Amino acid sequence: MSIYGNLEFLNLKSKPKSTDVVVQYKATPVKGVPLKRLCEYIAGESSIGTWTKISTMNPKIAKTLKPHIFYVNEKTNQIKIAYPEQLFETGNMPGIMSSIAGNIFGMKEIKGLRFEDFALTKKHVKAFRGPQFGVQGIRKMTGVKKRPFVGTIVKPKVGLTSAQHAKVAYESWAGGLDIVKDDENLTSMTFNQFDKRMKLTFRARDQSEKETGEKKLYLANITAPYNEMIRRAKIVKKLGGEYIMYDVLTAGWSALHGVRDFCQDNKLAIHGHRAMHGALTRNHDMGISMLVLAKTYRLIGVDTLHIGTAGIGKMHGSENEELIIEQEIERERIKEDISQNILAQDWHGLKPVLAVASGGLSPLQLPQVMKVMGNDIVMQGGGGVHGHPEGTMKGATAFRQAVDAAMENISLSEYAKTHKELAKAIEKWG
Repeated sequence: MSIYGNLEFLNLKSKPKSTDVVVQYKATPVKGVPLKRLCEYIAGESSIGTWTKISTMNPKIAKTLKPHIFYVNEKTNQIKIAYPEQLFETGNMPGIMSSIAGNIFGMKEIKGLRFEDFALTKKHVKAFRGPQFGVQGIRKMTGVKKRPFVGTIVKPKVGLTSAQHAKVAYESWAGGLDIVKDDENLTSMTFNQFDKRMKLTFRARDQSEKETGEKKLYLANITAPYNEMIRRAKIVKKLGGEYIMYDVLTAGWSALHGVRDFCQDNKLAIHGHRAMHGALTRNHDMGISMLVLAKTYRLIGVDTLHIGTAGIGKMHGSENEELIIEQEIERERIKEDISQNILAQDWHGLKPVLAVASGGLSPLQLPQVMKVMGNDIVMQGGGGVHGHPEGTMKGATAFRQAVDAAMENISLSEYAKTHKELAKAIEKWG
């Protein structure tokens, strides 16, 4: 076998240490390249190796910093590599990802490469802040103790004026929803300028809280260049907001580090929208899994995160994949220990993230989502609220009624006999 830079990384008899960062890939080599040779290339390019033997390599570097490929499955093309933790700067997610998800994707020997999972060491995990509030913090903030949260995205995504947006938000809250969220592409448009939208929508929130006696949250989208995001977050704080929303992938991990620091100082929660994730996650032979992204966002510190609807709604995704993510970010459990290393899988006190199920949900799907995903979740409807035959307020009421029915273990059809808003929703979508 050809050795990458004369360094032998393959050692199937080795086991990861508690001080190793463990990474799992699915690697498909081009024709004529054995999988084990490709493993050597991946391990070398992502750490201390290069394509040829070099005079600047010394035995100390090789001994202390060389990663080990300890698992190769030629049937599934899955490989697992243990990297010494000294290879990575603590608390620097962009730097970590530049190594384990960087140049390796461009290597000519690779036909397909998917970054499936990773486990940091205790030292690295504790260098990240994680969520400021997490599941219980959001429950304390809202007073919602046991049931799932219910929310909506203002629709249409773009096109409404600031005043129209605030009106839709008010009707959603007044109808019984806990949360109103901007959509991922609503930033600051000529027809709906950010500063004006904030002023009017927070005024609507205050009115709905006074009328309903319930705490309401507005997840305002601050996505923009970094300095502008901080300016917008300051506006949210000044107007009495407790939450900001951020497109965590398109705006970047480095910016998320800074936003998380600002939010810590200003007691603001962070909602992570996963816009653009499909470009990385959808192809199971190439890219990065949503599990990796979810872990990354939790480490840096979002409080809520979109994870899909376990295949029940309109968006691509499987029940198995999204439940694994929910277990990771919400219940601090993992379905499969990829490293056989308890310390590397331990979250070491980081709070769990509140998962958000969103995408094509109407009141009719909510009991099923709850059955699959549990109660520690945000159930979010766009068209499933605003598409109600009697408008947004009645749609919000029907959405809340569907959750109440499931909490009381009553079928929707039975509950609808005494709840006309839900009955109308069933009539339309049933």
